[in-house]
Amino acid sequence: MEEMDRETRGLFVGLSTLDFIYLAEAPPRSNQKIVAFDSVITAGGPATNAAVTFAHLGHQAQLLTAIGNHPMGQLIRSDLAGLGVAIANLTPTSQQSPPVSSIIVTQSTGERAVISLNAQRQQAQPEQIPSEIWEQLNGAKIILIDGHQIDVGVAISIQAQNIPIVLDGGSWKPGLDAILPHINYAICSENFYPPDCSETKAVFAYLQARLPQPAHIAITRGKQPILYSQAGEEGIIPIPAITTVDTLGAGDIFHGAFCHFILSHDFPEALAQAAQVATQACQSFGTRAWLQDA
Repeated sequence: MEEMDRETRGLFVGLSTLDFIYLAEAPPRSNQKIVAFDSVITAGGPATNAAVTFAHLGHQAQLLTAIGNHPMGQLIRSDLAGLGVAIANLTPTSQQSPPVSSIIVTQSTGERAVISLNAQRQQAQPEQIPSEIWEQLNGAKIILIDGHQIDVGVAISIQAQNIPIVLDGGSWKPGLDAILPHINYAICSENFYPPDCSETKAVFAYLQARLPQPAHIAITRGKQPILYSQAGEEGIIPIPAITTVDTLGAGDIFHGAFCHFILSHDFPEALAQAAQVATQACQSFGTRAWLQDA
């Protein structure tokens, strides 16, 4: 690990879930009951796992998310407090349960099956952003937005002054077009398809036309090389060959690591270094075990 800089603060805007993760032979079929080999309960969500990674790599990570005041939210708070992630709660008086994800990881392949409500029932508005976020905003060195709190993400991206903003583009979400003009680094999965885009080439063209120039765009593809475009020049980043145990959260961890490395590396090198961290995480079960080995 590189020398830590606890003065560097990142803001992570988006989804928090409570994840129930099971390691099993395979997901259950209809009307089938199965017994898991192992299980863990952790906080999850793209922005959340990215914030955990950023904090683990030596920085201050602040998570802006909707957790509410339901007792189950305390499990999320406790997990993140132990990992050094500060929480700014968009919905501090809500009694609604935080989103819960049930995840089954297939033991032989590391592939995961997920069912979750995500943030669809807990969409916050800009007026719900805590005052300390606005007061401290321009002290952040980097911001990540995962698109699960669109209106909040738009407000933050408009007000951020000269702060690099990273988009975690796991999938296209209505309203992202309002955020794209403020995005410096769009890191998307191969399942990210904006309107009228059905292939990778069209995705690159769509983002190139909407991001500030020079645009930095990358598309991750699991075990396949990362495709990227930097100021119109294209390239690929190979993925290290590993024996995969669990792919859950790999993209989120990649984004958090990218936020760390882009502070001191150029775009291709930051992508390559982030890929190293994400592949390390894929070699253990769950989204936390890798932290003990790093």
